[in-house]
Amino acid sequence: MMLIPTHHFRDIERKPEYLQPEKCVPPPYPGPVGTMWFIRDGCGIACAIVTWFLVLYAEFVVLFVMLIPSRDYVYSIINGIVFNLLAFLALASHCRAMLTDPGAVPKGNATKEFIESLQLKPGQVVYKCPKCCSIKPDRAHHCSVCKRCIRKMDHHCPWVNNCVGENNQKYFVLFTMYIALISLHALIMVGFHFLHCFEEDWTNLLQAYGLNRKGPAEARISLREKLQSLKVSSTECSSFSPPTTVILLILLCFEGLLFLIFTSVMFGTQVHSICTDETGIEQLKKEERRWAKKTKWMNMKAVFGHPFSLGWASPFATPDQGKADPYQYVV
Repeated sequence: MMLIPTHHFRDIERKPEYLQPEKCVPPPYPGPVGTMWFIRDGCGIACAIVTWFLVLYAEFVVLFVMLIPSRDYVYSIINGIVFNLLAFLALASHCRAMLTDPGAVPKGNATKEFIESLQLKPGQVVYKCPKCCSIKPDRAHHCSVCKRCIRKMDHHCPWVNNCVGENNQKYFVLFTMYIALISLHALIMVGFHFLHCFEEDWTNLLQAYGLNRKGPAEARISLREKLQSLKVSSTECSSFSPPTTVILLILLCFEGLLFLIFTSVMFGTQVHSICTDETGIEQLKKEERRWAKKTKWMNMKAVFGHPFSLGWASPFATPDQGKADPYQYVV
């Protein structure tokens, strides 16, 4: 059996007769400059809504089940500030990853005029995407959901309803990092809450039924009064009934553990992809490396911006990636 090299189809697309620029017509109504990027995909929109719902659910349980009823105000204030800050940064990163153009190639630009404007030299070739009729830069791939070619496309993520590409990879990395952090923080707080409240309620329960080691004077208190004190103590640990509190905390534990594992793996995968300067699609297809090799630090700065600063951790700081090279379409 003859083995077909991984770049076989790419070489076919590079043949001059394959371009057929006369069949490519620019879109009749190009979007105005500055138009917000948003993918109208039902599955992606549903996943994005679920993501926000789960974060807001965690916010509700952390605030109204664990922190607000707590008598330790310093503990509540510190953890409330940290958790809300991380949750805000996570949702802000999600919005930036979802609403930022990931690096879409102009649709329908495989026209005769555009090819002539590249001023190709002898031996230089360009190749066209037959699906969106665009001249693709090197390392660009077509996304069937976005219906566009995306520069340095890593993958299409339904949770952010967008592709992860050259322009929004930083925001996706921050999104996975902050989600992992709030998941870990929520799990730690749930653990402390169970230990503190269950220990306190168990001690009160023993006292209510006279099973403690206190003196006879304590034993004279009626069982009704002891149960009443137990009820008051329980409300100080949660504003809800004990069964409701346990159910809410168990659901939060399940959500936090699931998202901690998922986003931690995604974060590690993305950081590794950035350091090696090889996208997920390129790794999957085992494409031949045709670009210059750079250090890991240079690759990190290319994604998060120059120079290193606190802006790397901010979803509101747009990384300076320089101007697009017109010859990036040329191979």
